[in-house]
Amino acid sequence: MCTLGGVPPISRIPRIAGPMPRIPRPRSLAAQLFAMQVVLVAVVVAGCAVFAYVSAHHQAEQAAVHQARAAARAVALSPSVRQAISGEHPTTELQPYAEAVREDADVDFVTIMDPDGIRWTHPNPENIGERFLGHIEPALDGGTFSETYTGTLGPSVRVVTPIRDGERIVGLVSAGIKIEEITDGVQRQLAALLAVALGAVTLGGIGTYVINARLRRHTHGMNAAELSRMHDYHQAALHAVREGLLMLDGQRRIALLNDGARELLGVEGEVVGRNVADLGLPAPLTGALLAAEPRVDEVYLTADRVIVVNTSPVSGGERRGTVVTLRDHTELQALTGELDHERGFTEALRSQAHEAANRLHTVVSLIELGRADEAVEFATAELELAQALTDRVVTAVGEPVLAALLLGKAAQANERGVELELSPDSRLDDRLLPDTLPARDLVTVLGNLIDNAMDAATGTPGAAVTVTALVHGGELLLSVSDNGPGVPAGADVFARGWSGKGPGRGIGLALVQQTVRRHSGTVTVDASEDGGAQFTVRLPLEPPPKPTKLPKPPEPTTQKEIRA
Repeated sequence: MCTLGGVPPISRIPRIAGPMPRIPRPRSLAAQLFAMQVVLVAVVVAGCAVFAYVSAHHQAEQAAVHQARAAARAVALSPSVRQAISGEHPTTELQPYAEAVREDADVDFVTIMDPDGIRWTHPNPENIGERFLGHIEPALDGGTFSETYTGTLGPSVRVVTPIRDGERIVGLVSAGIKIEEITDGVQRQLAALLAVALGAVTLGGIGTYVINARLRRHTHGMNAAELSRMHDYHQAALHAVREGLLMLDGQRRIALLNDGARELLGVEGEVVGRNVADLGLPAPLTGALLAAEPRVDEVYLTADRVIVVNTSPVSGGERRGTVVTLRDHTELQALTGELDHERGFTEALRSQAHEAANRLHTVVSLIELGRADEAVEFATAELELAQALTDRVVTAVGEPVLAALLLGKAAQANERGVELELSPDSRLDDRLLPDTLPARDLVTVLGNLIDNAMDAATGTPGAAVTVTALVHGGELLLSVSDNGPGVPAGADVFARGWSGKGPGRGIGLALVQQTVRRHSGTVTVDASEDGGAQFTVRLPLEPPPKPTKLPKPPEPTTQKEIRA
């Protein structure tokens, strides 16, 4: 078969049969904890079992020694034993006695012997007369001792004690229990111990499984690395999102607050765990955050921001808390206000263009009729009327943005049948306002006040709005009055959503109050001379001085220092 460049043909290249092996996923945190806890419980139980076995074996040996010692001492102190030893045939009397004591004392053997170690008794009669297997020297010295020794019955724990007749040792007695019997007893105890240990392991395993099943539900089966990675992503996302995120628990305490929410709410310091009502937020905003029902795109005002609030309760059979999202609407609201004013200007220009077209057609028609003098007179009168208002506004208000605003509002007022007047004492030269009072804020304040006044005056006979703008006593004074129905008694006109045409409309006056407060000014509402409402705004031209720390007073001079 032909090959190319020494490369074997495709048919000879070995192929991997079957699917690619899947990389095993690390065990979940709950599974790891379950395995660790089961192993730990098993090790603890096994350790306790080994300790109990060793302890039980030692205690069994000690109990066997005490039991054998008691039997041996009882035989050694028996007068009948001393009397039988002094007879001609000790075995005849001592063998039945020793067997009776062995059965009553529950020992394996009771051996009575002479001082030389020759047995007088033994459980196996064939071993009577033979030498005792074990040590007897300590007993011949008058002591009682115990030992483990392998005798004719096998390994046993035994006690040897002397039999005295006065001061003379006339015999020895040994009682013992076989190691096999001790081991059998320990094994019976060990079987019960193993049953208890197995029950403990079973109960521990069941309890561990239940706890870890709950842990698995809470951790969604993720392992420690995945949980750590999710926490890192969670923290990074919270700090990266510019929108505010606020989480409340079931007790309305703050559980989480990201950087955006801190900035929008003006919160400083550690606030996690505090109640929302303790943050010092405006009452309407606090009420929205504490509400149980969801809120969708509701607008609220703080000291210097317009915030859009969305709330969603977290429930799982019971109320667990609330998730709140906050969006900064300040810039958008300002741009919307400017857009409304621009639209007003456009409508005014459209109206003026329509009126100018009508007037131009009139002038052209007069010229075509050969009445040029009347055409010139008509055009001159219209030009003087239009120029008079412009000259008056521009002469009194040199600030170009405010002048343009007033001219545009005058055109809007004319469209609505409202006469917009500039008071004679108005005077505001150009370059007089500081940079701390931006034109956008002045448009927000004066534009909303004029719009509110025109709304109030519209439909009133001889509807009129009077505007005053001047600098007095280091303050910018802006006043707007109308001859409308006035402000109802007790009405909070600066509350968000208040409107003379019904609740839940507009935000203009609330924005006016917010802007004025931001510049450390004041805004008041009174009754005008025409029976309507008069809004007066005072804005300082210089920012208020920062409070300075007073120097610490000198320490009082002592009498000793005065003498020195």
